[in-house]
Amino acid sequence: MANLRENYNKFIHFPSHVAMGARVELGFVEAAPGWRLRSAQFPSKVGGWPAWLGEAGLPGPAALSCGRCGQPCAFLLQLYAPLTGRPDAFHRTLLLFCCRRPTCHRPAPAPGPLRAFRNQLLRVNATYPPEPPLPPAPLPAGPPRLRNGAALCRVCGCLAPKRCARCRAAHYCGRAHQKLDWAAGHRRCCGAAQSDTEIPDHGFLFPEYEIVIEPEETESSDSEVFEPLDEEQLEAMAKHETLEDKVFQKFKNRIAAEPEQIIRYCRGGEGGPIWVSGENIPEAKDIPNCLCGAKRIFEFQVGKLIPGYCS
Repeated sequence: MANLRENYNKFIHFPSHVAMGARVELGFVEAAPGWRLRSAQFPSKVGGWPAWLGEAGLPGPAALSCGRCGQPCAFLLQLYAPLTGRPDAFHRTLLLFCCRRPTCHRPAPAPGPLRAFRNQLLRVNATYPPEPPLPPAPLPAGPPRLRNGAALCRVCGCLAPKRCARCRAAHYCGRAHQKLDWAAGHRRCCGAAQSDTEIPDHGFLFPEYEIVIEPEETESSDSEVFEPLDEEQLEAMAKHETLEDKVFQKFKNRIAAEPEQIIRYCRGGEGGPIWVSGENIPEAKDIPNCLCGAKRIFEFQVGKLIPGYCS
């Protein structure tokens, strides 16, 4: 999760990866130039097209479909979170996708409207040099492409196994995004020389921002964020306080120092998730093991997002 960009710009070796888990780190959104949010800069970001880390094993359209409505999920955010002492995860990015339909986010049995993926690479790999990259080149026009030449969807930036049968230059993840692009303007320029470089706003992607990471400050105590109450008020609260009240108050108290946080990261540490509600808190038996059989651990949670996002 350590921000490597300053070291890249100084042309020095990759720094030692920060051991995560001993402390909670918070993520905040900031505007950033486009080049800093591309794959070669190993960004943490929200919105826009996903900045895929590796090129092999990327999820296809079926894996990125909403479990409720079946429509393509939109890229929500990604975190660059390498693991100390894991050569296979020298580079590691976690990506979240979600359905854009609010009704799909109502409580219901799985499968749901969220999709999570992991990209990771060795330090020596076929995509990036083992040493810091040169200063970024100008961003190419048109939709993103993987370095191996594989096309990505003009609408969502995910793998695009289909393309326009007429111009054969516009690529799509599936029929739904082909129809969306056609209505947004591709029908007017299909077959023209610029058809693969001029991409309209489809209203599908979330606004793009960088996620900056800072350690959570713990000096302030819980009492500092409350207004003083007299003894009578405290007695009344004690009599009527429910478990739900306690859970929600703990949540408000913890985030009050940094209300603009959107990420809380603490892989396997004591700073596990903080719950906004006492309802539907999963027990250990409710969390399925990994495909390898190992127990899953908490790594991060997503909180309030900027305007224009689901939360």
